[in-house]
Amino acid sequence: MIRLFNSLTQRKEELVPRDDGKVGIYACGPTVYNFVHVGNARPYVVFAILRAWLTARGYQVVLVENITDVNDKINAKADAEGRSPVAIAAEFTQAYVDDTDRLGVPRPDVEPLASETIPEIIDLVCQLIVSGHAYESQGSVYFRVRSFPEYGKLSGQRIDELAEETRVEAEPGK
Repeated sequence: MIRLFNSLTQRKEELVPRDDGKVGIYACGPTVYNFVHVGNARPYVVFAILRAWLTARGYQVVLVENITDVNDKINAKADAEGRSPVAIAAEFTQAYVDDTDRLGVPRPDVEPLASETIPEIIDLVCQLIVSGHAYESQGSVYFRVRSFPEYGKLSGQRIDELAEETRVEAEPGK
């Protein structure tokens, strides 16, 4: 029996794949505006080990890790350096691949770029706005957390206890 920690229930539980013998793993990959460091390389190492461990136990495993190559941080670095965001993203995507290769971390089975799914992202954001789960303000779109009763269920955060500016600077209109 394989037991993994379930973030939702906060306890170890038996792994029960949706499809017998098959496991899908999605891990949020890097936002490529700077070099990978030990702290942000950790998930790639952990999920590569998990994939290998599950594979050795007979599971068919597909590991998907995206690369966020379109982002405000990439744009800011490009502006600061007088370069294009595409050049910044390409440079640090390659650095990420080189660095994780040097660590011996195998490539994921699927490694999509955010820039390859812009139409789908726009469509999803529009659906969220139309359904009342998001709103636009001064050129940015924000998720309306109070529109989703289960918000915070996974993280353990309570909406009433969320403080503005705890992770990022406050934005006008948010």
